[in-house]
Amino acid sequence: MSEADSGRDRLRELLDAVLDDDNATLADMADRAFSSPFHFTRTLSRQAGESPVALRRRVLLERAAWQIARGTSVTDAAFGAGYGSLEGFTRAFTRTFGHPPSATGPGSATWVPAPNGIHFHPPVHLWVEQTPRRDTGLDVTALQVHHDVEDTAALIGRAAELSEEQYRHEWFPGLTVLEWDGQEGSIAACLHRLVAAKEVWLASIEGADLPDPGGDGLQELRERHTRAAQRWVATTAGIERRGAWGDRIVDAICDPPESFLLGGIVAHVLTYAAHRRLLVRHMLRACGAGADHGDPLEWLQVRNAGHERGEAP
Repeated sequence: MSEADSGRDRLRELLDAVLDDDNATLADMADRAFSSPFHFTRTLSRQAGESPVALRRRVLLERAAWQIARGTSVTDAAFGAGYGSLEGFTRAFTRTFGHPPSATGPGSATWVPAPNGIHFHPPVHLWVEQTPRRDTGLDVTALQVHHDVEDTAALIGRAAELSEEQYRHEWFPGLTVLEWDGQEGSIAACLHRLVAAKEVWLASIEGADLPDPGGDGLQELRERHTRAAQRWVATTAGIERRGAWGDRIVDAICDPPESFLLGGIVAHVLTYAAHRRLLVRHMLRACGAGADHGDPLEWLQVRNAGHERGEAP
């Protein structure tokens, strides 16, 4: 079984071995990782671009800088970083940060450049920068847009496993998400609004006529969602590409017409889409169908694991 299949994060295991408080020597680190010092050093250096000893020294100095900036004494920070003498700690700190620890105060930098982007992150965590930093095309907005449309498609698929009675049952009688959309106490109504909301806002952005509200049959919803999702992803990507989040449209579909920022429209759609997807999950559980969390963290992990195995997204 591969590491991806087993859920293991080998780099994380190696870093844990390096930074464990009890592992002050290379031999201790290697023992924790069930490796020889030679292979441990070679593996970590290849994956992190930094030797285990150098990585541990730097991250502990970053932690010491953070502690001193928050009021810890230089002496306590020095011994916490594993230094046997204050003089040795002061020399190493000054060489690393360009100033002595006594000059560290609130607002002082506590990170130094690293070949791997791995830094101390308070209180006891690590922060891994993207290294080198680059435009991946997957900013937070794009992530939310893609997660929303894929998650909606998955929920429509789950709804297809229900009986017609379960699909249309009013699990939350009288529930209203937005007053102008009416009641959404059933899975059918909630899924219908998930799809229709994008169709309406796309029409506003594109300057088209108000779309037909359509029905809530699952086959129709699946087809409409597929079309709307493709347009929605392309539209939001185009806004990002043009830097047009601050552009404003006058929405003639509203009566009377209103003006909206494009960034506000996308934030609105994502906010209420997330709310409705969670409502659908509550209703799926209410009828005994079960549902996952709909967590973008879990979705992204599964997606990335698939990419590593060469699977299509």
